[in-house]
Amino acid sequence: MRRRELSLTDRLAALREAVEVAEDRLEVPEVGAARSLLAKAGAREALGDATVVALAGATGSGKSTLFNALSGAEVSTPGVRRPTTGVAHASVWGEHGADRLLDWLEVPRRHRVVPADPALDGLVLLDLPDHDSVRLEHRLEVDRLVQLVDVLVWVLDPQKYADAAVHSRYLQPLARHAGVLVVVLNQVDRLEESAVEACLTDLRGLLDREGLAATPIVAASARTGAGLPGLRAEIARRVSARRAATDRLAADARGAAAALAQHCAPDAGPDRSREQDEREGLVDALADAAGVPAVVTAVERSARRRGAAHTGWPVLRWTSKLRGDPLGRLHLGDERARTSLPGAGAVQQAAMGAALRRARDDAGQGLPQAWRDELRRTAELSEERLADRLDRAVAGTDLGPDRTPVWQRAVSGLQWLLAVTALAGALWLLALVGLGLLQLDDVVPLPRVEGIPLPTLLLIGGLLAGLLLALVARPLVAAGARRRGRLAYRRLAERIAEVADDEVLDPLCAARADHDRFCAAVGRAGVDR
Repeated sequence: MRRRELSLTDRLAALREAVEVAEDRLEVPEVGAARSLLAKAGAREALGDATVVALAGATGSGKSTLFNALSGAEVSTPGVRRPTTGVAHASVWGEHGADRLLDWLEVPRRHRVVPADPALDGLVLLDLPDHDSVRLEHRLEVDRLVQLVDVLVWVLDPQKYADAAVHSRYLQPLARHAGVLVVVLNQVDRLEESAVEACLTDLRGLLDREGLAATPIVAASARTGAGLPGLRAEIARRVSARRAATDRLAADARGAAAALAQHCAPDAGPDRSREQDEREGLVDALADAAGVPAVVTAVERSARRRGAAHTGWPVLRWTSKLRGDPLGRLHLGDERARTSLPGAGAVQQAAMGAALRRARDDAGQGLPQAWRDELRRTAELSEERLADRLDRAVAGTDLGPDRTPVWQRAVSGLQWLLAVTALAGALWLLALVGLGLLQLDDVVPLPRVEGIPLPTLLLIGGLLAGLLLALVARPLVAAGARRRGRLAYRRLAERIAEVADDEVLDPLCAARADHDRFCAAVGRAGVDR
């Protein structure tokens, strides 16, 4: 079933969406051209429904004579030298607000025509400078107005109708504008009828090969008037339809969309940057660069230090205070402050850079070069912010409960009990020594256990039991420290993963999503039906 033709409003809205998406993304000239077209469309739609038809051609093609014949007056002087420098002439049929339109076109020379044919009411006919003029300003004026008029009538002569400069520079680029283009083979009065047919056949073949099969060809002679009724009827048909400006803008929009479409990948494939293996590789590289291994080591050493303080001999616990807490020296716990972690070394920086490039390449897989360039810029901006974000993420991570395990508190209490026992034995022995000096050692009986004096048993037993308990607790403390380290690593990795998502993967995915939005809008703007 034939689809409904997309309205100009919808087409321009789609093109505007594509430009807005690409505005801060793509650094390509096609975006600027599309933006200029949107500005032109807005201005042209506000200037009424008059139809601007321009006659363009080379020096000697009879363009000015044809213009005068259509205007019914000597408005433009024929000849090699033009009377004005690079300035177009205008003939206006009727009153349709043409002055504002001509002001916008910057055409100062104007001639008013009283329309004998009502079908021509609303026609604004322009005679452009010669496109092959020796004066640069003439050629620039032609190029400017060719982009602005509603209908372009290209006047060719039998000698130069196949001129490569005309076809390659003007006609072939207008392949998408075939419906707003008319080609006139002028000066046919100089040829035999068979030669005219041969020229028309050859010209038709040239235009068809250039994608202009829908462009009509009119054989005419401005000098004799041959073919002028047909040309006038062709122009009148377009003027009376009041669609020439809309058709030209629609053709321009399709052309702009086609130019933008070269920056689209219709089947780019999925974004691989968020695949599990790729994401984990990125998080690992960022974790190494952020100093996570150093933090985990500090957590384990700090846990061992506290565990040893609780399970070791009480009389030696003060020695641990001579060494500072490894975790405390890193100044963690405040996300607003910088940590004391050393900066990433060359190896870590290289690994992080490689991981960022992999993420960028995965996100850009299958995309055109312009979008890969945008992903590269996005990754570079993310890399500039990463160091600070990673450091703040590490500083603000909750590394887990900092309370002493119940079993360590129990061992600490038992160690104190053994220490008191050993101390009691030592004091008892000292008391016995004092009684011996006073020769009163026989007065106080000395209890024994299996022949060993009880004070000696208390002293040696308390010391040996405390040492044994400390030795037994040491591997348990180490195991607990490793568990603390693993917990800290998981929590740090979660925060690093959040940074990876926020600063790297989300921006890359957003750029990828913008590519898809851009291409969808370009597709709507450029659809033919």
